[in-house]
Amino acid sequence: MNEDEIGKILRGCFTSSERDEKRGMKHKGLLKVKPDDKNAQRYIQKAKMELELCEIYREKGIDYKIAEEWFYVLYYCALAILAKFGVETRSQRYTALFLRYVKGNGLIEYEDDFIRRITVYREKGEKSDVDEREASRYSSSITNESVKARYGEMTDICKKAIFQAEEIVFSGRDFKVPEELVS
Repeated sequence: MNEDEIGKILRGCFTSSERDEKRGMKHKGLLKVKPDDKNAQRYIQKAKMELELCEIYREKGIDYKIAEEWFYVLYYCALAILAKFGVETRSQRYTALFLRYVKGNGLIEYEDDFIRRITVYREKGEKSDVDEREASRYSSSITNESVKARYGEMTDICKKAIFQAEEIVFSGRDFKVPEELVS
């Protein structure tokens, strides 16, 4: 998908969410709200706590929970960035699309890999950390050799995502939802 296609999808999402809220219904996408630095900072803290849980689960041999925690570290970083922009989300798919859009338009510096990892793919051949989280969470296995083998790499990825999200959240810059998405 190119930026124009993503923009069109996001415009529809914001419009639909605003309409749902006005009707007294819970939206299922993205809603423009007031930017909230405190909320963004709490999401960063939550991401750090999730990373700490990984070590606890590793020590206890509860590998199946680690893939889920890795995903949530990355997702809470995403939520921190959205809070900084003033976007409330109720959709993993639209969260990733919003990040792709603002990154693609030069509004943030955030690695594509972090966005790809939280992306929900519809095609069976495409996989992300969402699929890894679900496979680990819903299988009957407690230990997971793949998680053990990737532990160091994923810990480094999570730390880097937290660092980049902190750079955005604590930058002191004002971020706004691009007008073309909400006008």
